[in-house]
Amino acid sequence: METVILVVVIAVILLGALSGLVVSGRRKRAAPPKETAAPVETTEAPPTEPRVGEEAETTEAPRRTIEEVGLPEAEAEAPAVPAPAPVEPEIETPAPAAGRLVRLRARLSRSQNSLGKGLLTLLSREHLDEDTWEEIEDTLLTADVGVSATQELVERLRERVRVLGTRTPDELRALLREELLTLVGPDLDRTVHTETQGPVDRPGVVLVVGVNGTGKTTTTGKLARVLVADGRSVVLGAADTFRAAAADQLQTWGERVGARTVRGPEGGDPASVAFDAVKQGTEAGADVVLVDTAGRLHTKTGLMDELGKVKRVVEKQGPVDEVLLVLDATTGQNGLVQARVFAEVVDITGIVLTKLDGTAKGGIVVSVQRELGVPVKLVGLGEGPDDLAPFEPEAFVDALVEGE
Repeated sequence: METVILVVVIAVILLGALSGLVVSGRRKRAAPPKETAAPVETTEAPPTEPRVGEEAETTEAPRRTIEEVGLPEAEAEAPAVPAPAPVEPEIETPAPAAGRLVRLRARLSRSQNSLGKGLLTLLSREHLDEDTWEEIEDTLLTADVGVSATQELVERLRERVRVLGTRTPDELRALLREELLTLVGPDLDRTVHTETQGPVDRPGVVLVVGVNGTGKTTTTGKLARVLVADGRSVVLGAADTFRAAAADQLQTWGERVGARTVRGPEGGDPASVAFDAVKQGTEAGADVVLVDTAGRLHTKTGLMDELGKVKRVVEKQGPVDEVLLVLDATTGQNGLVQARVFAEVVDITGIVLTKLDGTAKGGIVVSVQRELGVPVKLVGLGEGPDDLAPFEPEAFVDALVEGE
């Protein structure tokens, strides 16, 4: 019995001990956490967890009215910038045409003096035998004087030297100058005719023709400068419609001296452009109309026929006053072949020799005049805008025999 009581007492004691442990654990869990150091305040609020339902807090700032907010001020409208006005090309004042060849004589002498110098050297020999005269003849032929003109000049020199007897250098130079001047033709009419004949009130019409590559369009532009320098008003007709840049090139030349350019569509009818140029020149009261034609190859029969058509159409308004054939002086005798064909299509009245400063074959002046029976009226002596000069026989011969 006592044993049973002892067991019960021990069980009660153990139960009480276990109950104390459980209560003690609960108290520990319920105890508040120990205080920690206060966190450092920051300027930014810590992010809050989003909540839903009744626990959600309204964080939206109160709305403001339009008056409170205000509208952004409208930017001041920038003033419209006017488009830049087209820049008018500056009108140039060409150099006076009178005396140009004299001013360009040094340039001419550098290329042509070899002819005169060679002839003077041969004529100064003590004995002028047949071999010497053959050398004189070869010198003239090499300079493109032409066969008939060379034979004529040699015969005259032979006679004059025989009569002269003794020959000083000055006497020989004077003799050669006189004979060459006679050969070139000092009495030929070298005026570029730009005035109409009779009472008809219309501009003078000048037709410029020539083969590709002779500088025909450039020559037309330079001729406009010569005429403007002489006080004439000019209208340019860009009838070279087959070369894309020809009309633009001619218009640029015209703008530099204040001359109007009449042009048509690329590949258009050249005769129509030429007709319009003369018509507009008449309406504007211009003094001269210069018509630049396409650089036709003399072997192209169809194109040469078209050149004849241009002339015929222009003549419906009145006669053409001048037909200038532009030849490249460096082509020599080949230029004569071209000249013959052009002369068969249109009545050539004058010749323009370009690039005369780039060749020692100044005899082309003589041969082409004899071939066509018309005078050389203008010569090109450089690439400058005022390097086209009226041909002056005396200045040309002086450049041959005297040099710089």
